[in-house]
Amino acid sequence: MELAYDMIMIGHVSRDIIMYQDEIQHILGGPVIYSSASAVRSGASVLVVTKAHQEDKLNVEQIIKENSSDLHFIHSSRTTSIENIYHSEDREKRTVTLLSRGDAFNLDDIPSVRTKIIHFAGLFAGEIPDACIIPLSGKGRIGIDAQGFLRREENRSLIFRDWERKRELLPYVTYFKADAAEGEIITGTADRYEAALKLTEWGAQEVMISHHHEVIVASQGRIFKSPLSPDNLTGRTGRGDTVFAAYLAKRLHTDIQSSLDFAAALVSIKLENPGPFRGSTADVLEKMRKIKESQHC
Repeated sequence: MELAYDMIMIGHVSRDIIMYQDEIQHILGGPVIYSSASAVRSGASVLVVTKAHQEDKLNVEQIIKENSSDLHFIHSSRTTSIENIYHSEDREKRTVTLLSRGDAFNLDDIPSVRTKIIHFAGLFAGEIPDACIIPLSGKGRIGIDAQGFLRREENRSLIFRDWERKRELLPYVTYFKADAAEGEIITGTADRYEAALKLTEWGAQEVMISHHHEVIVASQGRIFKSPLSPDNLTGRTGRGDTVFAAYLAKRLHTDIQSSLDFAAALVSIKLENPGPFRGSTADVLEKMRKIKESQHC
């Protein structure tokens, strides 16, 4: 019998070096790590498809198992490694350096399993080629994180540039996620509400834009929003991956606003703790209650 999952997540793991002031953290990260943990703890079944060097296989297997996801591991000539140096207390300003780059994915890397959502959880442009979008859109709803198509390597630095094929390929995308800066790069407008709506006009069905104060979703000419309410920002890395995956998982069964409120509360908890989200549904519901109370004060 063919295996079935709620979601397939495609992307590299990364040996992350995270620096802020005098603090240095070494974490095995990457969007598929943060995303799979978030989606599973939001109730979805997940298959992670990743590439890394064979020497990292046991560590990858361990962390994916901790996240209660299944793993399709593909050997790469090297493992992606990224250095993040944060320059501001809100963790919005950072310098990102690509220390090593894993091999790109191709259509043959994607196992033949049934799924509802195929999430492109890339770190940089070319990791998951544009050519994969249209063929895979016939196998499940496509979710895309903008950084996997906007972030490009230039002299080892990762620099954001516009996505040349956006107008052609967005009509094949059900769920599209960007942060406020990425939204401006791809649309030309600094207003995140206008940017989200423009991306839906170009073809994406639901567009999420994350910001350090709130998360919004645009769909069918409407804007939905939910506030973020972390007590600290020590777990800033992985914010976008976490909130988007939680939203995708809840959208399998619930409406946009309910999914967004859950995802915003979940990532508010994650922002307080480095590494993947490890909380429970009860923790998220309690955070939602506190956020709702604070809005009425």
